Amino acid sequence: MANFVLDSYAVLALLTDDVGADQVADLLSQSEHIFWMSVVNLGEVYYIVSRAQSQEDAESVVSDILHQDNVTIVDATWDRVRTAAQFKAHGRLSYADAFACAVASEYDAEVVTGDPEFSGVEGITVHWLPSKGKPPSTD
Repeated sequence: MANFVLDSYAVLALLTDDVGADQVADLLSQSEHIFWMSVVNLGEVYYIVSRAQSQEDAESVVSDILHQDNVTIVDATWDRVRTAAQFKAHGRLSYADAFACAVASEYDAEVVTGDPEFSGVEGITVHWLPSKGKPPSTD
């Protein structure tokens, strides 16, 4: 059993059958894995799908995620907001990405992403997906 946090990058890769989609699908298909996703990252997926496609498509995507048996959406409690703010203050990552880090640190889980912003973030482990952008730093 492994614990994972879904970053919006991973979900969007899966939705668009982009680079790394097969790895995300494989991880999700293994029922022994447990997944968490911050409601902030889910909101990021929602606005990206809504902007690129439609609000109806975004609603459908969110519904699909909410009905996954092994995915739990976690709220932005004050403790998580504070932890995310600390990650944001010490790293070069978006505020939404900082929420993925906060959830990962809380649940001792690996963040599933290909987003190079996660390179060098201390205190979390990343399950790297292939990326079309700059490869992750190994520093």
